[in-house]
Amino acid sequence: MNTTATNSPATMGDQRRIQQLGEIDLPGYVLLPGDPDRVDIMASQWEDATVVTLPRGYKAATGVYRGVRIGAMSTAIGAPSLENVFTDLARLGVHTFIRVGTCGTLHADIETGSLIINDAAVRLDGTTHFYARPEFPATASHEATLALSDSAAALGHSFRIGTGCTAGSFLTGQGRPALNGFMSKHSETVLEEMAGLGVLNFEMEAASLLTFARIFGFRAGVVCSVIANRRTGVWADSGGVAKACMTGAEALVRLSQWDERRGGHGKAPLVAAHLAASA
Repeated sequence: MNTTATNSPATMGDQRRIQQLGEIDLPGYVLLPGDPDRVDIMASQWEDATVVTLPRGYKAATGVYRGVRIGAMSTAIGAPSLENVFTDLARLGVHTFIRVGTCGTLHADIETGSLIINDAAVRLDGTTHFYARPEFPATASHEATLALSDSAAALGHSFRIGTGCTAGSFLTGQGRPALNGFMSKHSETVLEEMAGLGVLNFEMEAASLLTFARIFGFRAGVVCSVIANRRTGVWADSGGVAKACMTGAEALVRLSQWDERRGGHGKAPLVAAHLAASA
């Protein structure tokens, strides 16, 4: 029998971050970059932005983008960190989450600087298996995926839509050699296995966000800028990070507009009539 106090400090963990986030009054629509420096890039694209530094190197921001109040919160690296950030934000009333990340593509014809919108992800993250059996899907909200693709197209950005693979490791988990060239059985085969399944990219947070959002009834999507091509060996930003940040903000504007037309978030299924006259 579990007798642990549900709301005890030992159960809840460090509360400094959520307390400071409560003070800046985050809106319901939030972007989730991994890198805290990406929060600064986002804030520079908005109006009336406020950026705050949080304990353990996290960073958050609030502001207005094209008349819509939005926010951002860094998640750091990997699913365990994202788990804590997602939980804090959900407790504060955030209902719409867009991961704005970076990734490595598994296909030679996808150039660095372009965008990948993941509508699903392979769950090799190592964290979501504590929540759901391996067969449980990590799938994006169709609303968020549509908002992201429409935004990327309107901005003129090159992008692909498809499945990603979320790894719990930057090196062996993604088929890279570790210290002294070490390669596990997994790392020797995972790149070709995923590429053969049509997976577009490796990254480290999407599957966890999509799984958590699906379990707890929230809306989530993913857009990543390609900074590495695992086939050609190229590593470059090529302007993709700024493009992904802008695409995420534009997607939140669309989602906010669609929500307003149907009487609020989650009030009714999204249908074509709600999409009319989207900016």
